[in-house]
Amino acid sequence: MCGSRSIVGRLITYGTFYSIEVIEQTVNMVDFNLSPTQQAIRSAARSFAATHLKTARSIYEAAAAKPDARWEDRFRSTKPIYEAAAQAGLIKAQIPQALGGTGGGLIDAAIVVEELYAVETSASLTILGAGLGLLPLIIAGTPDLHERFLKPFLDGQKAPLASLVFSEPAGSANYADVGGSGLGTVAVQEGEEFVISGEKIWATDSGGWDDRGADFSCVCCRVKDSGPDMRSQVAIIIVTRSDIEANEASAFTVLSHPQTVGHTAVNGPHIRYKNLRVPKSNMLAPPGKGADVIDLTFTASAALVGAMGIGVMRQVFEHALAWAKTEKRGGNEVMLKKQSVSDLLIKIKIRCEAARALTWKAACAFDMKPESAAAAELCYAAKILSSESAVESVMDGISLIGVSAYSRAHPLGDLLQDAMVLPIFDGGNVGVRRRQIESIFAMPGYDPWEATFGKASPPSALNGTH
Repeated sequence: MCGSRSIVGRLITYGTFYSIEVIEQTVNMVDFNLSPTQQAIRSAARSFAATHLKTARSIYEAAAAKPDARWEDRFRSTKPIYEAAAQAGLIKAQIPQALGGTGGGLIDAAIVVEELYAVETSASLTILGAGLGLLPLIIAGTPDLHERFLKPFLDGQKAPLASLVFSEPAGSANYADVGGSGLGTVAVQEGEEFVISGEKIWATDSGGWDDRGADFSCVCCRVKDSGPDMRSQVAIIIVTRSDIEANEASAFTVLSHPQTVGHTAVNGPHIRYKNLRVPKSNMLAPPGKGADVIDLTFTASAALVGAMGIGVMRQVFEHALAWAKTEKRGGNEVMLKKQSVSDLLIKIKIRCEAARALTWKAACAFDMKPESAAAAELCYAAKILSSESAVESVMDGISLIGVSAYSRAHPLGDLLQDAMVLPIFDGGNVGVRRRQIESIFAMPGYDPWEATFGKASPPSALNGTH
């Protein structure tokens, strides 16, 4: 999808007129046609979603309806779906080929995310949470760490969970502020071990299938007095299920399972580490590097939330379109022929197409230059546009159908509750993402259109006169 071609460019002036003379030059371009490989990726994801995700909501709602059901039973009921995802290669596909997986770039991941979210949300997020949990290891891991920790996620035989454990009960949006309190989860080195204590919340899959922890976690914490400010003290330490089992039972505790409005089958519990000991060799990103890895991880994930929003909008559009093509509501023509109805459908479709174009561009830019400010700006913008458009589109779909949408016979009420989280999780649009874009705007020498056209060439490169 991302590529390059040779073109030419020299500005030739003739008084008040000008033309472009072609000279050889290579520039980056975006091709919106999926490659054969990407078509195959999309087809495989669609097939899995149709087979395993279409009935997911009925499975976890049935689990919740049992007399003695607990909130977390919804999540646990989706384990067979997750196992099927592992066997189908969807976990391995979130690991790059260079590390033994089958994954491509962020653009390929965005294609998969959209196809899963176009069918179902909660079970999909559990599957995708594994990729987020592994991403810091993929980005910053040494060959030794890759060898030690990736194997369970490559064989496709079991259902290992991975989690990025970042957010804290008191909030984490300002964790790197100079003079702030920083992350409350702290690691202290004692000999050949790190001792971790603190509380976390909202980390997808962090409780594991049985409340004894994920198979693999990247725990974002602070190593006290390891740097002059909070940002320089941030580290990422790997915690495995085996590490938890090697400690006293009290070293890892699930304190509660927050009952969420949407994504009701997702595991994001309030957990506590209490003097949890892990080997010193589990350090993934040491102080001074940890915050950079966190930032890069959440830059990539922003584009994938964009893809989630697109999937939600697809669900809305397809359901509302089918309804409008068949329902007359007591009249003599189908509702699609009512301008007020078709206008809402058009708005939803345009939002979906615009969000996809921006998300794909962001993913492409990240794949080419992952640490560039231009790529980051696009990823953050894709997250904002798509997540907010998803909420607006569900509301438009409800308005289009009218009071009948209030019945659970229609999926839009449930979908609205799922969509609500997209603007506020993975870095809230107000508390984090817009501020990140603001900081890019404030950079010395910021070029507003680098994200659009690439880095500007010196004027002399295109200038010439006859």
